Amino acid sequence: MALNSVFILFALSISFFLLHCPSAFSRTLPSESDDFATTELDVSCSLHQTNQVLSFISGFLEEEEAYTTPAFSSSSSFSVRLNSRDSLLNSQHQDYTSLVLARLARDSARVKSITTKLQLALNQVDRSDLYPTGSEVLPEDLSTPVSSGTKLGSGEYFTRVGVGLPPKPLFMVLDTGSDVNWIQCKPCNDCYNQTDPIFDPTASSSYSTLTCSSPQCQQLETSACRNDKCLYQVSYGDGSFTVGEYATETVSFGTSGSVNRVAIGCGHDNEGLFVGAAGLIGLGGGPLSLTSQIKATSFSYCLVDRDTDRSSTLEFNSPKPYDSVTAPLRKSQKLGSFYYVELIGVSVGGKTVRIPPSTFALDQSGSGGIIVDSGTAITRLQSEAYNAVRDAFVKLTRNLKSASGFALFDTCYDLSSLKSVKVPTVSFLFSSGKSLSLPAKNYLIPVDSSGTFCFAFAPSSSSLSIIGNVQQQGTRVTFDLANSVVGFSTNKC
Repeated sequence: MALNSVFILFALSISFFLLHCPSAFSRTLPSESDDFATTELDVSCSLHQTNQVLSFISGFLEEEEAYTTPAFSSSSSFSVRLNSRDSLLNSQHQDYTSLVLARLARDSARVKSITTKLQLALNQVDRSDLYPTGSEVLPEDLSTPVSSGTKLGSGEYFTRVGVGLPPKPLFMVLDTGSDVNWIQCKPCNDCYNQTDPIFDPTASSSYSTLTCSSPQCQQLETSACRNDKCLYQVSYGDGSFTVGEYATETVSFGTSGSVNRVAIGCGHDNEGLFVGAAGLIGLGGGPLSLTSQIKATSFSYCLVDRDTDRSSTLEFNSPKPYDSVTAPLRKSQKLGSFYYVELIGVSVGGKTVRIPPSTFALDQSGSGGIIVDSGTAITRLQSEAYNAVRDAFVKLTRNLKSASGFALFDTCYDLSSLKSVKVPTVSFLFSSGKSLSLPAKNYLIPVDSSGTFCFAFAPSSSSLSIIGNVQQQGTRVTFDLANSVVGFSTNKC
């Protein structure tokens, strides 16, 4: 091989190596003391990603999807691709800061939606009290557009599935915090912009509306009846919702096969929701979720870093990795959609933070507890717990240059002069006696392209705490539904 060819291959190898930002090419700022556990944050890597994220185009969006129609059994193991929502939306942002602000605004809307849903379940609040007069859609007024003042939705990761026969490929948001599956449908009385063509139920041979007496219709939280056709409405806490016919359809998962007669909402009025995606796949614990309908014994996902163009997989009925950190999975009798995990504490710098044991406990009334959620970005801790964790982190980072707060973050640092830095470890402690140590990039994140990083936790005024997807990035999270266990395994994307 010619010398110049060897040099080119070597240069390409180095370029690839640097693109993935290995810490071997970074210098580290020494910590003030060695009496606490630290881990390394690759500042250069994170800032490199902030500078290229707005320009990446995911190859996932350009691929022609193939779908097979043979049905599979509930014991079949299968997977589909999983991508960040920003792959559909990043072109609308002028800089990284505006992208982060948009993410955090969606996140606040998401948390409001979850806490509102919990409030409804615990206090049996009348839904009509939460929305303006006339916003509830009656059967005789189905075609009336529903007004919403909020143009933001939840849902941060999506997959590509086929709906109908023949299958129409659609980008669908994944949501572990809700159950009802739905898509936007023709005729559209009010539809937001989506990447794919609006689904036309008349073009599918497998589309079938559900009757008002069907079990699926009876299981809806909000439903109505028109000419014996079931109508659904799903409302979100930010004031947005979807409404239309409730039907069954064939759903196809790439080359894995298809599932017949999946209950799915065919939304004719949709507003303030998941711009870019065609609808939502509910992965919650209720009877109408996709996981329940296909009788999956388990499912797992690995959420890739949203600042890269990489993708991962959503898997059903696959065994959890052997090295998973496991914890008991709990369900609330009041709200079956959420996946609660038995978290008993948090450690910072290798030392357990003083938090009352009851802080993360789910009580008999359905209050409290902490859920694992794919749609929430930033982990929310009950205020007392957040303050304790933040204070412990701040105490061990006095050697870092502080910066002003940003949006919902009150603890930020100026790391612009550093290539890498040692920071205190942060770990979740579970009742199983096991702990999950988070990578530094999962709790100290950039909010601009110039070197401002913020501690990516936030307080919650609700009794409910949430483990968000920023803390889950790069970790395969397995929900073992058959054995009521949740597993976390790092670097399994």
